[in-house]
Amino acid sequence: MAIFSVYVVNKAGGLIYQYDNYVPRTEVEKTFSFPLDIVLKIHDEKVIVSFGQRDGIRVGHAVLSINGVDVNGKYTAEGKEILEYLKDPSNYPVSIRFGRARLSSNEKLMLASMFHSLFAIGSQLSPEAGSSGIEMLETDITAYLHPFKPGTLMNILFFPFRCELFDQNLKSALEIAEKAGTFGPGS
Repeated sequence: MAIFSVYVVNKAGGLIYQYDNYVPRTEVEKTFSFPLDIVLKIHDEKVIVSFGQRDGIRVGHAVLSINGVDVNGKYTAEGKEILEYLKDPSNYPVSIRFGRARLSSNEKLMLASMFHSLFAIGSQLSPEAGSSGIEMLETDITAYLHPFKPGTLMNILFFPFRCELFDQNLKSALEIAEKAGTFGPGS
């Protein structure tokens, strides 16, 4: 598993420290002619795909660059609005790179405080006396959220991703070790 992000949250739910170990995994670049056959919209000061999945471009992907130049939120490098730039037929053909946008500082604060609230609710609703709260949240895309609560009054949240190649290699190594008889007590 690779660690995607680490968040340190205090007892009140405030974000103390955050570290991203993020390399974008899925970025797609495509050259378009006029008119665009996908629908873009502005969401949280970013231009995202709202309709028209194709060729690896997914709904929710953000525009990361136009003609090889990174964009800044909803603006091109020259300061023009991306949606206005793409309405002009004279700007075509245009090469657009799409991918997952990074979280803003505000989104990171909201994520940390929201998890803190869920963690506290989970601790109180648990049928186990003295429950420590949520042990793990898992998504359908092999991402996990593991909270760690040291003896201090804070939570440390790890967002790891399971690596399919690692899982395959681990499985075959375990199978080889089982066949060789190197498992068991005293081995």
